Amino acid sequence: MNISLSKTQLGSLFAIAAAFLFSTKAIFIKQAYALSPLVDGTTLLALRMASALPFFLLLCWFNRQHNRGIQRADWLLLILAGLIGYYLSSWLDFIGLMYISASLERIILFLYPTLTVIASSIIYKQGLRLKSIFAIALSYGGTVIVMLQEQSNVSHERHFWLGVSFVFASAVSFACYLLLTPRLIQKFGSWNFTGLALTVACIGTLTHYLIATPDPIGLLAQLPSSVIWYGIALGLAVTVLPTIFVAQSIARLGASQTAMIASIGPILTIILATLFLGETMNHVQWFGCALNIIGVMMITLSKKKLVH
Repeated sequence: MNISLSKTQLGSLFAIAAAFLFSTKAIFIKQAYALSPLVDGTTLLALRMASALPFFLLLCWFNRQHNRGIQRADWLLLILAGLIGYYLSSWLDFIGLMYISASLERIILFLYPTLTVIASSIIYKQGLRLKSIFAIALSYGGTVIVMLQEQSNVSHERHFWLGVSFVFASAVSFACYLLLTPRLIQKFGSWNFTGLALTVACIGTLTHYLIATPDPIGLLAQLPSSVIWYGIALGLAVTVLPTIFVAQSIARLGASQTAMIASIGPILTIILATLFLGETMNHVQWFGCALNIIGVMMITLSKKKLVH
């Protein structure tokens, strides 16, 4: 039987696949942490970026023709974007996951669209409309509900609020990256920018690992092979593949439709965390999660109308 998919159907499949793969990130990280006390955020992130680096170098090579005539200031901004967006943001996220659940981490990270809107409002000195304020209140109110419920269940964990702070700082860092990207994508081209920015992030991550680890090669030799495989999976299945899928989805559906489908991400992470990590959420937390998703989607789908 000949099955033919329309452009919209194919774009939707790419978006769903990307959302699912992104949702496995926290699961892989938590499982890797549980395998060995030697594993920390810096080491695991280094494994992830080392696995992804060859792909991004290839992207840079095949798109090198777009680099002609680029000004020095744009190169410096690109380096800053790469370090903020995928090095610093990822490192903060990986460290935060050492102290909080995968479900809560995903809900906090999902706030980044609201942060870009708030930052844009401040930068351009434009007031937020009532609708945007309501949406932001919904998303943050829902997130606080989930946080307080989890904190009451893990009151023995003295690093809980440290973990929350790290993950929220990761969302802020990624929001800053998004504010820098429109101009850079226009200058470098979409694929070329992705390759260059993520190559910078990979180099920054590996440099951090080499400086922070007294015996970087010896540490890797002591890790269980399963941890290495988790690092490779984070690089290929959670970084490279969804990056490609998102680009293909946006090409067929546009950014808004792709973002709408991506809103299933937190729910997928919670389901996976329940199945593979034994995490649970009560009815109050599910209510908070719903408020978070509704608020963020209101922001995402009408971002151009949020300021006046």
